[in-house]
Amino acid sequence: MKKALDDCQKVAGSKATTLITGESGTGKELFARLIHDLSPRKDKPMVVVNCGALPETLLERELFGHEKGAFTGADDQKLGLFEAADSGTIFLDEIGETSQAMQVKLLRVLQEGAFTRVGGQKTINIDVRVVAATNKDLDKIVHKGEFRKDLYYRLNVVHINLPSLRDRREDITLLAESFLRRIARDLNRLFKGFTPEAINALKIYSWPGNIRQLENAVERAIIMSDSDRIRLEDLPPEITEIKTNDIQIGRSLKDAQEHFKKNFILQSLSLCGGNKTKTAKILDIQRTYLSRLIKELNIEA
Repeated sequence: MKKALDDCQKVAGSKATTLITGESGTGKELFARLIHDLSPRKDKPMVVVNCGALPETLLERELFGHEKGAFTGADDQKLGLFEAADSGTIFLDEIGETSQAMQVKLLRVLQEGAFTRVGGQKTINIDVRVVAATNKDLDKIVHKGEFRKDLYYRLNVVHINLPSLRDRREDITLLAESFLRRIARDLNRLFKGFTPEAINALKIYSWPGNIRQLENAVERAIIMSDSDRIRLEDLPPEITEIKTNDIQIGRSLKDAQEHFKKNFILQSLSLCGGNKTKTAKILDIQRTYLSRLIKELNIEA
């Protein structure tokens, strides 16, 4: 994550087209906004477009605008999102979902800084910084012939890859606390933080939905909590219940054993209200040995 943040800071001062990749929910739009906010264009518009959410004809009209009479219902001229982003930044999310025909039009914008409105003849010149994002492996779909190679190289001037949340567990506490402060403020609630049991549950969960799922989990906990701290029981059940599929295929036997041991100790601590003496007793081990395991397995208790 530190590398991704450093890359954002380095690229922000330039006009270089940037491609952000990562699983759904890893924060691609957040990083696109960070690039814009750190750039000389920060006081200009930033326009966000989800290329996968619109049919091709509608996406073309949204991006490039249209002239009066261009199609049935086009009673007035309409400016497109590229024009709305002039002098600023346009974020093309899910760029991998675009058709070959749309890719040709996007390539012209990147090559010439120009386009034509739907139904028009006049060339419109613009100065726009393009940041694109996808959760697809563009290199793979280029080789399949599903994505234009020339557009791929135009987009991939600077490539920033965002790792999944399960691959950066050291960030979970910081992110959760940040979400807690912001959401609690928006809901006019006061919290002192998370209990150790709640934080540990967040840290060992696999997070298939990444940052977006973590944010939703914190919001749900805030709504459900009647305490001044987020407790284990305030979190969604899918996070507090240990599932066998959380043990990922491909990890070593040693890693799997440590994963199970950590979860087992966490559940025991939770059952005993965080009391190490009681936990050691039900586990039938010495308290000093339990303390050593807690330290070795990086359990917050």
